[in-house]
Amino acid sequence: MIARTACLAVLLSAFTAAHSADFRSIPTEPTEGDRMLDAYFERETRRLTAKNAAFIENTTDWPAAQANLRRQLFEMLGLQPLPERSDLKAEITGSLERDGVIVEALTFQSQPGLYVTANFYRPAKQDGPLPTILYVCGHGRVQIDGVSYGNKATYQHHGTWFAKNGYTCLTIDTLQLGEIEGIHHGTHNLGRWWWNSRGYTPAGVEAWNSIRALDYLETRPEVDKEKFGVTGRSGGGAYTLWIAALDERIKVAAPVAGITSMKNHVVDGCVEGHCDCMFMVNTYRWDFPLVTALIAPRPLMILNTDKDRIFPVDGVVDVYQKTRKIYEAMDSLKNIGLAFYEGPHKDTQPLRVPAFHWFERQFKGIDIGDEIADTRAPKIFEPTELKVFGTLPEDERNSKIDEEFTERVPDTFPLPETAEDWQAEKNLILNRLKTRSFRGWPAAGEDLRVTLDFREEKDGMILSRWSFDSQTGVRLPLYLIQPAAATLADLDLIVLNALGEEDWTGFLEIFGAGFSAAFPGVTLPEHDAGAYESEKKLHASQKWGMLYLPVRGTGPTAWTTDEKERIHIRRRFALLGQTLDGMRIWDIRRGIQALRTLDGAGEPELWLQASGVMAGNALHASLFEKDIKRLDLHDLPTSHREGPVLLNVLRFTDLPQIAAIAGEKSQLRLYDEDAAPWSYLSGFAKKMDWPEKQLQIRTPAKEQ
Repeated sequence: MIARTACLAVLLSAFTAAHSADFRSIPTEPTEGDRMLDAYFERETRRLTAKNAAFIENTTDWPAAQANLRRQLFEMLGLQPLPERSDLKAEITGSLERDGVIVEALTFQSQPGLYVTANFYRPAKQDGPLPTILYVCGHGRVQIDGVSYGNKATYQHHGTWFAKNGYTCLTIDTLQLGEIEGIHHGTHNLGRWWWNSRGYTPAGVEAWNSIRALDYLETRPEVDKEKFGVTGRSGGGAYTLWIAALDERIKVAAPVAGITSMKNHVVDGCVEGHCDCMFMVNTYRWDFPLVTALIAPRPLMILNTDKDRIFPVDGVVDVYQKTRKIYEAMDSLKNIGLAFYEGPHKDTQPLRVPAFHWFERQFKGIDIGDEIADTRAPKIFEPTELKVFGTLPEDERNSKIDEEFTERVPDTFPLPETAEDWQAEKNLILNRLKTRSFRGWPAAGEDLRVTLDFREEKDGMILSRWSFDSQTGVRLPLYLIQPAAATLADLDLIVLNALGEEDWTGFLEIFGAGFSAAFPGVTLPEHDAGAYESEKKLHASQKWGMLYLPVRGTGPTAWTTDEKERIHIRRRFALLGQTLDGMRIWDIRRGIQALRTLDGAGEPELWLQASGVMAGNALHASLFEKDIKRLDLHDLPTSHREGPVLLNVLRFTDLPQIAAIAGEKSQLRLYDEDAAPWSYLSGFAKKMDWPEKQLQIRTPAKEQ
């Protein structure tokens, strides 16, 4: 459950707009975990936006700041290194004239096999090169009898208006809704969380297609190459911002319903109304005014309706006001504008008029008070007349471009030639983890605030429950089982078990009935008496402490079980430049640190144990904590494609290399039915002359 708060009413010019970004019903009784998560997102969003606002307020050299920000944005869109500007292989497949407008159906390849289908509008009578608009389409599907005609057919009236009024206009299809249909919804509803790990977003494809569209337009004699403008609404509003921010060939921009604040997306829930094409991979933890900052001092008008639930007024105004400060600092206040019209999230004719007027002012020099002769923009072509392909090309990569667009590490790694080579590679990996994957971790040094909440002795065992702050407002429990006859200092070892949801249930099955007072308010599962007896025997014969850490979102801090809501929880983490797995790795680190504050806990050896994706989390946590003797990892995924999901990680490393780094510090025990996927790790251990006990790949014991 994420709190639903009505967006703040905004007083602008002469009207007040009150509205709510409400996308789903609120559970009547949120859990403690839900409340903790609501507060977490509010706090993290506030910190991120405050830091961004301070950057905007205090920057004095905007050209230098923009150069660095633009490099970051290229990277966050998966465009660093920049793809090769290969041959566009442009082809005009049809042309017709109607009502003084010529429209061409054409295609070009922004990369080999990555086809962009488009329509080029121009006046039937033209005297010399004209200002040219790149129109980028929103999510307007046109599909007849299962055949996609592209969203260029939906937005054709914009191209017609520009051609009738002395412009040329190239309208390009999007990846998802073009004639060749790709994917925009990888994390939204398709479970492609590995997009985060690949550093992939379809926003990057849309940005690249727009860059190459400008390359194509520069080849056309009808086009004035010094007067490129860009506009589009909804998704097209976002793509307007991507291309205008990245490419200074764009001289004028008019995004319509394409941007709002981080608060709207994360706290108010607007992210649920958007697919992945609306967002960069937020490695550098931007708020959205930093995108518009890259357009300054070039002319920018932001347009929106006042009852748009996915681009609420308060967030749009917040972006505008912060961007306005940048224009003011660059002495270009006349080059930024804001226009609202009454209505919902819809392509309405009255909302188009300010955009048309903006281009007329900037490219043709009309006065702000001058009228446009004709603002009507009818659709004069049938979708079939705008279609580019009769038969879709067999070599298209559009439908699988998410697998190929961003560079990634190979499936198999070469072994390092020397120890020195490995040291350099390892240092680079660790640095990139810190700066590209874990940038959203809190600053070190926050107080753990460890407290003892419960202690009970029974059946020769002591169960104690401790609490600690993983970070401000994220308070987690630790459950410690130890022999009744031993203090912490007496123990030979302590095993920290990082628990996911299934692990938590298994833990309760063993200890819930025997120590029910330690789990107030928890519905206990059926007791596993056999496993409980085994634990009694273990602690009677061994001086071992077993420590159980249910990470955030698990056990006492569990949040909603609604799958749709859980998806958008994970997407919120990503918008904040984090991932859920990345923050759970932080939880494990802090659990280790909390343990070491307990009297005598520094004496025993420390082992970590986990299974599945949580095993990957424990593996990563071990990289950043000292003196972990051993890692027992059950069913560890062989690639980050399966998890853990960490921003950008597959662009520079994968789990076999992470295991190699961890194995230099800690003994590794991998429990896997198949040792073959770990051949790199085995070869690495042999190459580096690891002791025999440093790495063991074991077949899991069969359950009786």
